Amino acid sequence: MISFLITFQRMVRAIIRGLKEPEFQVLLTLTFFTLLSGTIFYSTVENLRVLDALYFSVTTLSTVGYGDFSPQTDFGKVFTIIYIFVGVGMIVAFVSKIFEYVQLNKVESKNKMKTRQKDR
Repeated sequence: MISFLITFQRMVRAIIRGLKEPEFQVLLTLTFFTLLSGTIFYSTVENLRVLDALYFSVTTLSTVGYGDFSPQTDFGKVFTIIYIFVGVGMIVAFVSKIFEYVQLNKVESKNKMKTRQKDR
């Protein structure tokens, strides 16, 4: 549990750091609107509850795909094909950017510790 909390803290710090960068802001906005559009589509066309539609959007774009939901209409299937091709790349770019900031924070922390040790 402690390692989860530490990892979660690092991720939150990385996101906060990323919010200052224009590229990260664009990726965050695009990710948000992609998930929003999928949620709206699946809730209206596939008649899923909003939470189920969001869940399906996230599992689809994260390529987890549990299989508990699937599009039932032809239009839903075509949308999902396009949604996957557009969204997966964007999600990968967004998660990669978060990972990049996590790594930068680790490197900076190590550099600060080395500097402190030299000053002693």
